[in-house]
Amino acid sequence: MESVRTVAAVPRAVLRLVALLVVVATGIVLIPAVARFPAGLRDRLIRRWCRTIVRAAGVQLRTTGAAPPTGGLLLVANHISWLDIPLLAAVRPARMLAKAEIRQWPVAGALTASSGALFIERDRLRVLPETVGRIARSLRDGGAVVVFPEGSTWCGRAQGRFHRAAFQAALDADAAVQPVRLRYRHDGGAVSTAPAFVGSDPLLTSVWRVVSARDLVAEVQVAPVLPPGSAPDRRALALAAETATTHPVRAVRPITRARLHTEAHAHL
Repeated sequence: MESVRTVAAVPRAVLRLVALLVVVATGIVLIPAVARFPAGLRDRLIRRWCRTIVRAAGVQLRTTGAAPPTGGLLLVANHISWLDIPLLAAVRPARMLAKAEIRQWPVAGALTASSGALFIERDRLRVLPETVGRIARSLRDGGAVVVFPEGSTWCGRAQGRFHRAAFQAALDADAAVQPVRLRYRHDGGAVSTAPAFVGSDPLLTSVWRVVSARDLVAEVQVAPVLPPGSAPDRRALALAAETATTHPVRAVRPITRARLHTEAHAHL
C-alpha cells in the first residue's frame, strides 16, 4: 500500500477529523429517534447522513446507477475501506453482515451495532448455516442486507474472489442481488490506496490518511440488479456479482450453466 504523497495541511486534516467525529456522533445520538420515522423518510435521512460522513472526511462522492428502493435485496460489493460502509448506506440503507470484532472498534463499533448489523464469528464455521438463515429471513421480510463477499479488505488495486455462502441466502429467499463497484481515485484519475484499511493497519491511522489526502474521490457504480432466477446456483450468482464489481458496469444477461463454464474458464 502506497503512502500518501500529497497531503493537505495538518490544520485542514484536523478540521476534517473533528467534523467527521461530530457528524458520526450526532447521527448515533439521533438514531433512536429517526428509527421511529416512516420508512421512506428514515431512509432518505440515513442516506443524507452517510453522504455527509463521506464529505466531512474530505472525500468527493460520485455515484452512478441506483438500487431498488424497496423489497428484499442483497447488496454485495468489493471491500477496501471503512468508508465502504457509509458509501453503501448512501445507496440504500441496510443491515450489514459484519465480523464480530467490529463491536469492539471505537465509534465504528457503536455505529455498526446501532444499525442492526448481523454479526458473524468467522472462526466458527459451524454457525455459518445459521447466519445464512438469518440473512434469508431478513430478505424475505423485505429488508436489505449488505455483504462484502471477499471476507476481507483489499488495497483497491487488486480484488479477492467472492465467497458463495451469502448468495445462498438470496436464493433461499428468492431475493435480488445488487452488485456495487467501489473505487477510490485521485481527482486526476489515478487509483488511490490511501483509504485502504488492510492487515494490521490501525483504524485511526487509516482515518488520518483519508482526512489528510487531497483530491480524493469515491466512485460508487451501482451495477444492474441480478433478479431472482437469473442464476442456477450460488456459484453462478457469486461469479456474476464478482464480474459486475470487477469490470465496468454493463447490462446483465441471464447466467446459464454453459455461460458459467465459459466465463469461469476466461476468468481463470
